[in-house]
Amino acid sequence: MSRNAVWLKGCLILFSAMAILAFGLTKTGRTTSGRFVGSAACAECHEQEFQNFKKFSKKAHSGESVKIMASDLTTEELAECYACHMTGFGQPGGFVSFAKTPEMGEAGCEVCHGPGYDHVESEGDTDLIKGDLDLEDCTGCHNPDRVEAFDFKPLLYGGAH
Repeated sequence: MSRNAVWLKGCLILFSAMAILAFGLTKTGRTTSGRFVGSAACAECHEQEFQNFKKFSKKAHSGESVKIMASDLTTEELAECYACHMTGFGQPGGFVSFAKTPEMGEAGCEVCHGPGYDHVESEGDTDLIKGDLDLEDCTGCHNPDRVEAFDFKPLLYGGAH
């Protein structure tokens, strides 16, 4: 068998395996579009949690601190801030700018629970959102470098729920 035939056969096998895997995951509800919708969409079904988040959680106002510092930061530094302080920065449906997507200008529900579009569209399929959180879910943003740099004192239960 020629090299091209072997390569083509390998590609077909790989493509077939990927198609079977994608179909299987879609049927179990475990794939998502990765699209963000904003915390207001969560409020429709999770009213009490949303009200607690808005009232008690510092994350609900995290964009304000970025606005204050923005003029002193480079584009790269600002992007680092946006990654934690905004909802879905650089992702489908996520934060673009305070002018274009002001509703995403905070660390909203989806920063911790994951993109919510598919969860909302499915009318609440719990397989399409991360419901139970643990400390490991926090360490992407709350890591030792950032804690030390900003003298951050984390609240494990910041009143969001």
